[in-house]
Amino acid sequence: MPASRQKPNMRLLVVSDAALAGADQLPHSVRALIDAAGELYVVTPSLPGRASWIADDVDDPRQVAEERLVAVLRNMRSIGARVSGRTGDDTALTAVGDAVSEFQPDHILLALRSHEHANWQEKGLIEEISDRFSLPLTTYAIDPRGHGSS
Repeated sequence: MPASRQKPNMRLLVVSDAALAGADQLPHSVRALIDAAGELYVVTPSLPGRASWIADDVDDPRQVAEERLVAVLRNMRSIGARVSGRTGDDTALTAVGDAVSEFQPDHILLALRSHEHANWQEKGLIEEISDRFSLPLTTYAIDPRGHGSS
C-alpha cells in the first residue's frame, strides 16, 4: 500500500452504550473517524438500572452488554475495521477509565442512547469524560430502533 494510503496509528476507543441496527446506520462523520483509525477497541459498559446497581443485581445488564459487544464488533468488522473489545464495568465512567488506562487511546468515540432513553449513568457522562481524560471526544446518539445521529 502506498504511504499516502496507509492508515495513521490513531487509537480509537469506542464506548458503546447502545448498538446500531447495522453499520449502514453510522453517521457519516463517525464512519470517517472509524475509517481513519489504525486501531479500534470497543468497551460496552453493563449499565444496570439504579435499583439493580444498588442491589448488586447486575447479571442481566452484563448479559445485555455482552450481546451489545457482539453486535458492535460485528458492525465494525462488516465495514472492514480491525477491532477488538470487551464488556466493561457496571459504572459507565469506571468502564471508560479502565479502557483508557488499558488501551491508551488518542480519541474517544461515545455511542449513547438517545437522550429520552438514556440510563441514569449516562446523564452528564459526556462532560465527565471530557473533563477527566482530556482526549478528543466524538459523540453520537442511537435511538431504540438502532438508528444513529450525530
